[in-house]
Amino acid sequence: MIYLERKTRETQIQMGLRIYGSGQAKVATSISFFDHMLEAFTKHSLMDLELVCKGDIEVDYHHSIEDCGIVMGQLLKKEIYPLHGVERFGNASVVMDEACVECDIDLSNRAFLFFDLARKEIGESILQGQIRDFNVELIEEWFRAVVMQGNMSVHLVIKRGRNLHHIIEAAFKAFGVALRRALSKNDSMVIPSTKGVL
Repeated sequence: MIYLERKTRETQIQMGLRIYGSGQAKVATSISFFDHMLEAFTKHSLMDLELVCKGDIEVDYHHSIEDCGIVMGQLLKKEIYPLHGVERFGNASVVMDEACVECDIDLSNRAFLFFDLARKEIGESILQGQIRDFNVELIEEWFRAVVMQGNMSVHLVIKRGRNLHHIIEAAFKAFGVALRRALSKNDSMVIPSTKGVL
């Protein structure tokens, strides 16, 4: 387990991460829906996560969500690179009842996020509105922070779905499974790039 602390005027975060764990989560952000999503990610990535976040949630959840993503991305980057002896690429489609979300990952040591959770027929994001008091637009902010800080290429695309809870949970689970597969150990790959370094 490696640890990182981040303190700003808006948030105080202590996070620990073990990328080859057993899917255990101890999460306390005071944002119940976000905690639930992080627990789903942890379970299906088989990582172990410890997180305490004290943020200015009386203002908004934005700072806490984004800063937790920043810290997780930094921990992932520290643990993953330089890449050696793993598959590098991972893919998963996760179904939650009527919803299905696909995640494709390249542990490229280059940051890129393609985030497409939109209604195809009207071209508008499905992530609008709230689940209780949680603004669902913040989900993209978390993924963007993780990916940019973690130096990975991630494509997250909805195949179908209507229920916001199902769609978002499928996205977190798909990201977890795809990341687990990308980090699957394969000593034969040595450095999985023709460049000789990642």
